[in-house]
Amino acid sequence: MIIRAAHKNDLASIVDVLDAAKGIMRASGNTGQWVNGYPSQEVILNDIENGHGFVVTEDSIIGYFAFIPSPEPTYSYIEGGSWLNDKPYHVVHRIGSYPDVHGVFKAIMDWCFSRDPNIRIDTHKDNHIMQHCITKYGFTYCGIIYLLSGDQRLAYQKLSI
Repeated sequence: MIIRAAHKNDLASIVDVLDAAKGIMRASGNTGQWVNGYPSQEVILNDIENGHGFVVTEDSIIGYFAFIPSPEPTYSYIEGGSWLNDKPYHVVHRIGSYPDVHGVFKAIMDWCFSRDPNIRIDTHKDNHIMQHCITKYGFTYCGIIYLLSGDQRLAYQKLSI
């Protein structure tokens, strides 16, 4: 798998990947995450324009994610726990891949940790697949954060230093 910066002309392929990821979520009982058109084409284009959008490729685009430097505004308050440290970090958002492709999460995290040893990530309480991937990769559960909408997310952090 190769990871590269996403380009505007990748948008249709990225939308296809994220639609497939939504299908995985719905099929596994996660009906409350990525609703009401999220992530929209505007969100993805914003990721790309800011240099934060990345695609995972084999022969074609099979995954997408955003890799964003701190601070993440919704991470300023955490309930029921605490972050592992207060040092600068990157956050990984909007991870998606096709259901028949395996190893994408690991490839993304390996790539991210080669760029920053301090990573934070969050997911919906009903996204058991992502929770499994996150904890299997060695992230520590830190508490609950709240999105700008007020929705809760389970928050994790991993240090590779």
